Amino acid sequence: MLRVNHFGFCLYYTNTMYPSSDQLLNYEDNHTVAFFTAPFEPFDNFSAHTINIWGKEFKTAEHTYQWKKFSETDPDIAERIAVAGSPWLVKRISHANSNRLAHWDAIKVQIMKEIIVAKVAQHEDLREMLLQTGNKTIVKNSPIDSFWGIGSDGKGKNMMGEIFMEVRDQLSQL
Repeated sequence: MLRVNHFGFCLYYTNTMYPSSDQLLNYEDNHTVAFFTAPFEPFDNFSAHTINIWGKEFKTAEHTYQWKKFSETDPDIAERIAVAGSPWLVKRISHANSNRLAHWDAIKVQIMKEIIVAKVAQHEDLREMLLQTGNKTIVKNSPIDSFWGIGSDGKGKNMMGEIFMEVRDQLSQL
């Protein structure tokens, strides 16, 4: 059950606060750009949740995923990705290089699942948030990604949502 404090923020557990999803905290108009942490930000691969996996520590899930693409084929690119200052820079480095694993498309979902399992196991705020979704469908509401998200037409594969729901189901059985 969600607990909401007098400021309207959902309290997921004692030390972490995320805003209620019904608050319009991020917006832009003619005079203002307003921003604040999105309610489900921990689900994002760009969220500041370090991940320890494969004998390394990564700054974000995005760092982890993009590093794995090049870890065996181009260690120099993989290292640039590992030390990049932001997930945006990580994506730019990755997209500028094509020397990734030849069979990447065949393994990328399994790799992402390994990363998400590690992220959820290592971060209580994400684990609690994931469990509190209950049986709801989790959707990566990306208008530009029809593989990991639902795409502009809402008919994408939503693989990130599928992975999170699978991990949630496994957690619920513990």
